[in-house]
Amino acid sequence: MPRAHTILQSEFPYNISARCINREWFQIPMENVWNIFCEELAETIQKHNLQVHSFVLMSNHYHLIASTPDSNISQCMHRFMGRTSRRLTTSGNRINETFAGRHYKTILQHQNYYLNAYKYNFRNPVGAGICEKVEDYPFSTLQTEMGKRNIAFPLAADFTNMGNSETKLEWLNIAPPPEKLEAVRYALKRQYFTSKKCRKDNKPIMGIHDLL
Repeated sequence: MPRAHTILQSEFPYNISARCINREWFQIPMENVWNIFCEELAETIQKHNLQVHSFVLMSNHYHLIASTPDSNISQCMHRFMGRTSRRLTTSGNRINETFAGRHYKTILQHQNYYLNAYKYNFRNPVGAGICEKVEDYPFSTLQTEMGKRNIAFPLAADFTNMGNSETKLEWLNIAPPPEKLEAVRYALKRQYFTSKKCRKDNKPIMGIHDLL
C-alpha cells in the first residue's frame, strides 16, 4: 500500500514521531542522544526555519511538535532525520539504520488537538513508568520551559495559553481516562488529527472540544 502524500502547509503545527528499528534502544548514553537531537534541531531551525514548540526524547523514539512557516515540512524532516540517524548510527557502532522507516506526521488543525498532542507527548515518560511527574523527566523541553535546562535551539511560541507554569504542570500531571488516551493514539497516526469512532453507535470517542 503506497504511503499517503505529505501535506505541505503553514497554518497548523505538526505532531511528529519516529521510532528506532525493531524498537531497539539507542546504543549510546541518553545524554549523548539528547545532545545530538538538540544540535540537529538547532541546525534545522537555522537552515529551514522550523519552529519547535515541544520535544520529548524517549529511549527508542521521540515526539516533536513543530510548525513550518515556509510550508516545507518534508525538507525539514529530510535534513533532521537523515543527519540525526547518521550521527546515531556512527556513535553507536550500528550496522543498520537507526530509525524504523519514516516518521509519523499529524496536522493539529485545532487548538484542542494541539493540547491533546502536547499533553500526550509530555506524559509519555510517566506512562512508561520512568517518572511520577512530567517535570521530573530530564529529556524534554518542559525542563527548558521551567528554567531547569538550557538547550541548543530556541522554542517557538507556547500555544497552550495556560497562563503560568503551575497551571500547566497541574494539567499535565492529571492522568487521562484510558478511552481518551486510546483515541489520541489513534488520532496521532493519521494525517489530520481524527476522532476514533465507537464500534456500537459510531459516535466519536472524543469531540473537537474534548481534552485529555
